[in-house]
Amino acid sequence: MAMATRIRHLAEYAMFRALLGVLQMLSVRQTVRIARAFSWIMTRLLPARMTRGAVAAENIRRAFGADLPDAEVDRILRGMWEHLVRLVVEWAQLPRKMCLANCREVVVFRQRRQVLEALCSGRPVFVLGGHFGNWEVSMATFGMFGFPMGVVAREMDNPLLHRWFVESRQRYGHQLLLKDGGWSEMLEIVSAGGNLGLLCDQDAGRRGVFVDFFGTPASTYKSIALMAIEYRALIVVGYGLRLPDDFESARWARFEIGCEEVIDPCTFAGADAVREITQRFSSALERAIRRAPEQYFWVHRRWKTDPVTRRKAVKEAERRAA
Repeated sequence: MAMATRIRHLAEYAMFRALLGVLQMLSVRQTVRIARAFSWIMTRLLPARMTRGAVAAENIRRAFGADLPDAEVDRILRGMWEHLVRLVVEWAQLPRKMCLANCREVVVFRQRRQVLEALCSGRPVFVLGGHFGNWEVSMATFGMFGFPMGVVAREMDNPLLHRWFVESRQRYGHQLLLKDGGWSEMLEIVSAGGNLGLLCDQDAGRRGVFVDFFGTPASTYKSIALMAIEYRALIVVGYGLRLPDDFESARWARFEIGCEEVIDPCTFAGADAVREITQRFSSALERAIRRAPEQYFWVHRRWKTDPVTRRKAVKEAERRAA
């Protein structure tokens, strides 16, 4: 059994490296063509139940209103699938296409001074983002400019693939922290005044704090605000937005890396501090997404947990405790 598992892992790794090599050879024009073909397949050929297209469409209408025209919903959906393909290809090509020498050709910065002041403040910094834009380019840019951070991710089942992903993070100076079991390492980094890169748009279940996200209560993890308060960590809400293509002069895609807001937890006090901080960074992420909603991953069940379900769970727990 162990030998069979080892062979399967080797086969998966070999296929992954072969696919990686193919993706690295694609030009921007070729990538765009493949992305549009993939989008057509996902929105026109395959049924919505297979692609979670119905979930994505429901989320889009929840965010922008039930009266949003079908044509606009379709545009965002098609753009989302195109963005996903381009994100994967850009991630594969990142080590070969982007370096410190050509960074200014690839990336433009918005609110750069705010971010630098936070990173040079001597306090820990939480760089928050979501499943929006190209977060891989954003993380690589911070590493290239000498601002390494701990990045939280799930451990992969295939140890060969996991080691490759660990090394890819370390290439830019970052440290990969496991989502399960990496809490002590995370606290160690923050205690030493280091930085963390975190995604803040995942459903937190019944134990989360509910804040408005596109006008609807969404369960959000409290741990970010709690850690920020305890360690006086500044919160930088940022994004990496792909800019329109310039096929004539640009050899690769171009991105706007921006800071939507810097939040100082020391300015919040009282019993509602955690909720207020969580609402602030959720609202900041929402503003960023509104810049280019087709670059957000709408198939994620952001509103999976509803407040009524949570209240029932809390009452049931209190009843049992009594």
